Amino acid sequence: MNDVQLTTLDQVREFLAGTAALQFSPLSDDATRYRFVAAVVARFDYRHLGRADKGLLRHDLIRTTGYSRTQVARLIRQCRETGRAVQRYAPPKAGFTRRYTEADARLLAQVDGLHGTLSGPATRVLLQRAYRVYADARFERLAGIAVAHLYNLRRRAGYLSVRRVWTVTRPTPVTIGQRRRPEPAGRPGFIRVDSVHQGDQDGIKGLCAA
Repeated sequence: MNDVQLTTLDQVREFLAGTAALQFSPLSDDATRYRFVAAVVARFDYRHLGRADKGLLRHDLIRTTGYSRTQVARLIRQCRETGRAVQRYAPPKAGFTRRYTEADARLLAQVDGLHGTLSGPATRVLLQRAYRVYADARFERLAGIAVAHLYNLRRRAGYLSVRRVWTVTRPTPVTIGQRRRPEPAGRPGFIRVDSVHQGDQDGIKGLCAA
């Protein structure tokens, strides 16, 4: 956004009042927005403004940059201390690497396929035996896996590409509407009630007797 024509606080106040119903679409480039904040802070000499005027300028930056109140306050403080706003955060030089690879997930899927997907503790014993007893180098990492992480590995794409288990919905038996003779087991007080329908005649419902 180019707001170089806004040189006084009254103009900023009129700008905010006239654009109250508008929704700004801030730039996605953080570097550009940082330079914009630094330019506004320097142009209005933010350091020597009164409290009300500082609040007005912060509100203007929130509207025009799309940053939160906390982010704007942090950038303004940075401008006052260093004279500019720069991006201080950056992705780590060495990102986190996964200890267990997709090859490990596929290997686990093969083990589960052979043994019918046992519980986590039982599966871990199988993995440990494969490496420590049978010296299979493929299981070197999986031999030390935690039970909780084993279940996480079963949700990996590599695992699901090899083994996917479908659980069929099991029907629940319902006894409603079944006609059965009573089974009192020799106890008194049980009766059997049968309903008899007389049938319909000339479109008129017949009687239903018990």
